[in-house]
Amino acid sequence: MKLWLILILLSLITYYLVQRSVSKITKTPVWLCWLVMMLPAFIWTAWAAFFGEERPLPLVLIVLPFVICPLLYGWLIQRGRPNKTEAEQLKRVNNLEAETRPSLDTAKPNTSQELSQVRPINSTEEKALRSCFPWNIYYLQHIDYRPQAILCRGKLKTVPEEAYQKIKINVERAFGDRFFLIFQESFRDQPFFALVPNPQVQQKERQTTKKITRPGLALALLFIALITTTQVGLEMSGITWEQLESNPSLIFSGLAYSLALIFILGIHELSQYLTACHYHIRTTLPYFIPFPFFIGTLGAFMQRQEPFPHRKALFDVSIVGPLVGLLATLPILLWGLSLSELVPLQDSNIINFEALDLRFSFLLAVLGKIALGSQLQPGMGVNLHPLAIAGYIGLWIAALNLMPVGQLDGGHIVHAVFGQKTAMIVGQITRFVAVLFALLHPHFWIWAIILWLIPLIDQPALNDVTELDRWRDLSGLLALALLVTILLPLPVTVAQWFNI
Repeated sequence: MKLWLILILLSLITYYLVQRSVSKITKTPVWLCWLVMMLPAFIWTAWAAFFGEERPLPLVLIVLPFVICPLLYGWLIQRGRPNKTEAEQLKRVNNLEAETRPSLDTAKPNTSQELSQVRPINSTEEKALRSCFPWNIYYLQHIDYRPQAILCRGKLKTVPEEAYQKIKINVERAFGDRFFLIFQESFRDQPFFALVPNPQVQQKERQTTKKITRPGLALALLFIALITTTQVGLEMSGITWEQLESNPSLIFSGLAYSLALIFILGIHELSQYLTACHYHIRTTLPYFIPFPFFIGTLGAFMQRQEPFPHRKALFDVSIVGPLVGLLATLPILLWGLSLSELVPLQDSNIINFEALDLRFSFLLAVLGKIALGSQLQPGMGVNLHPLAIAGYIGLWIAALNLMPVGQLDGGHIVHAVFGQKTAMIVGQITRFVAVLFALLHPHFWIWAIILWLIPLIDQPALNDVTELDRWRDLSGLLALALLVTILLPLPVTVAQWFNI
């Protein structure tokens, strides 16, 4: 039953990610792309349903889906890409401009409208734009007009931070808030500026008066998530509704799990929300996603309404969530492990809460030894207390967030430390390593699929050139090292040393 619930959960997440990533770039039906990406999971689940989880998958059923499905997925996307002409592109951008800038004279001929889209500024404004780049700050060589942005290329003559701040002031003086100014490195490591139309110009007055935070909705979702996680906590404790009706005090067994898990997830998102507020980044409150099955919730999220101003803000917002979440997880996990029971080890399933092998994770094994001491012996598993289950889930949620891929927190961290180009390379390597890891430990195939669905390209910060200080660089590397301690199993020699 758990396997089917996981498959349903994965199906929902996969469909959402596929719909977000391909619906705007291809005519291929979203459901078909989703089916191709879910095919490995369907094959493996069907095998487990017919032959049992104890019978290992044939190697061909493990390797071929991972090889064929991504290729078929890419072919379907390319097959469905519309053959857009230049006029169609200009028309699409023209419609977008008409929506975001209603003050334009729509009665003008289409030719002039299309021309204004290729050159969204006139000759007088172009002179003003060129004057925004002092030769001793950034020597502007040429301007490229693209449908989505104005690219200003040249030679950087000073430190990136000083150049961005000076030119940003000049652009705002000349154009107000009409454009976002982005400072980015090309794939040839040449810094360039891009002026991207600000789609919120027409909504500025409404946005300044209307708050994007919705505390009522946040509290309602929190309350519902507390109910669903408490229900799951009661099921984990083996308490039925009849027992609960006869003895209402048993509710505390479910609350031990739900309050711990809600606290871990909530403090992760709340710390990121407060850090975003520190950098004056408009963002929503954290919202929980209740789910009546599996672990009782699909986590929590918040949505930014503005890009990161610089890589420092990108790093701080991204790293504070996993680290604060881990700081909250560790004492809960230690406490829960101390309340857990030792049982004979049955199998090596990482989601077997009734007989968990702590050696799956180096960090988890160390924490288990601290909490259980000499009671933890070789061949012994742990029947996790609901409090320990919440801490265990929090540990793996932190690990998933720290994965250095795309728009995950780990991807943001690598982007902030090494730059966007290196972050894409690291993300692709991580994807292949996840596949290899899943071949050794089939329970990780869910992670491997999710990582392949996440786009590698991360949204750049407005100032995406200025590098971080050494302290943040070191903190980012330590965060990735922490990820390794969670994912890697306990080495045999260390296990013998710990006598576990």
